[in-house]
Amino acid sequence: MTMTGDASFNEVFFTDVRVPATNVVGRPGQGWEVGTYTLRYERNMLGRSNATESYLAGCVDILRETGLIDSPVYRDRLLKLEGRMQAMKYHQLRLLTDRLKKRDSGAGGLIVKLNNCQLNYDICALAIDGMAERGVLKRGSKHVRDYGNWQRNYMYSLGLIIGGGTAQIQKNIIGERGLGLPREPKPAAA
Repeated sequence: MTMTGDASFNEVFFTDVRVPATNVVGRPGQGWEVGTYTLRYERNMLGRSNATESYLAGCVDILRETGLIDSPVYRDRLLKLEGRMQAMKYHQLRLLTDRLKKRDSGAGGLIVKLNNCQLNYDICALAIDGMAERGVLKRGSKHVRDYGNWQRNYMYSLGLIIGGGTAQIQKNIIGERGLGLPREPKPAAA
């Protein structure tokens, strides 16, 4: 069970499993490489800008309905989020162009998941703040807005900041593989 109240993953252990050679993905001993390659697609999926645009539009609706759109503090937060969302959207279009032209995106492809998961979380946080006391209600509560989806998406986005490679791991990957920085030092042996 996740913090959203949903059961969306599990852990499976296999003991003494034998796999026919025709069903092996990659070469024996290449599991880490295959696994990290598949994570690239998961990370790109987690960085879809169309979902972020929908979150932002819903957040604007909440701020309009509550009158907080006229608050300089809320409007400033909203505009910063819109700027980040637009930057992410156009960054993804650049990555698509790279893919179509068969160019390596370098570090550009690595930042999608890192930025978008945090951006979705920040948009949901603003929407929840805009709902005031209704923002802390849970699903099923009499006065909850949008069936509690804002609260669920807030917690889900927080989970995605951790899942698929934590933000800290993503930053290390970007620094080491994308920018060519030295690897993080290993702790000294005791």
